[in-house]
Amino acid sequence: MTVEFALALGVLALVAGVGISALGSGGVLVTVALFAFTPLSVAAVAGTASATFAAAGLLSAAVYRRSGEFEYANARETAALLSATGVAGALAGSATNLRVLPDRAFGGLLAAFVAGLGVLIVYRELAGLDPTGWIDRASPRMRRALVGLVGIGIGVLAGLLGVGGPILAVPVLVVLGVPVLAAVAIAQTQAVFVSGIAAASYLAADAVSVPLALLVGVPQLLGVVLGWRIAHLIEPRRLRIALGATLVAIAPAIAL
Repeated sequence: MTVEFALALGVLALVAGVGISALGSGGVLVTVALFAFTPLSVAAVAGTASATFAAAGLLSAAVYRRSGEFEYANARETAALLSATGVAGALAGSATNLRVLPDRAFGGLLAAFVAGLGVLIVYRELAGLDPTGWIDRASPRMRRALVGLVGIGIGVLAGLLGVGGPILAVPVLVVLGVPVLAAVAIAQTQAVFVSGIAAASYLAADAVSVPLALLVGVPQLLGVVLGWRIAHLIEPRRLRIALGATLVAIAPAIAL
């Protein structure tokens, strides 16, 4: 590995870290870069990326706790339920070998889903629709059932496709009416458990590149702190529009 390549990968990881903590969608840049520009196997790409995501999620959840995002109504309960069901879904997805559609078709459908969420978020903001959703007004039982279904769905996708966590949880929570910064905080908590379990399983199979995990992980953590600070300087409406636009922009990378 050349010095220039290492520097380029580090800069990209820094940008990804900013996206992780500011919008919840930056991690996919690391996965795409490891897949496209390194000789790692698919398993090692997923394992190495998962290890960095677990660390980034832990730091991101910690800084958002410091800034008070977990004081949002039901945030702690939502984070716990999303994490528990996400882990269950991830284990089920990882253990499932059935493929109804080819991998490329799965990637295309997931990309379309992500892009659709992005378009919906931007449309709601530009149309001036109320950003608060019925999740806050739903009964406790209905709210828990909905969050549980979201967590399982995200976990299964993470297990089957190697893409999941905040990139899906944040826009879904925002569409349901959770404030964007609270949604990022909740989703990063889930990422600690889902990515941590995934990383542990890949590590047991010797499918984690420790040198690359450190090369990517350290600047990514720096980006997490920077992204957290940036997120608190931007007006929430602009942040939601940025989230929607970013999802539309990165959807083609997910389809690759």
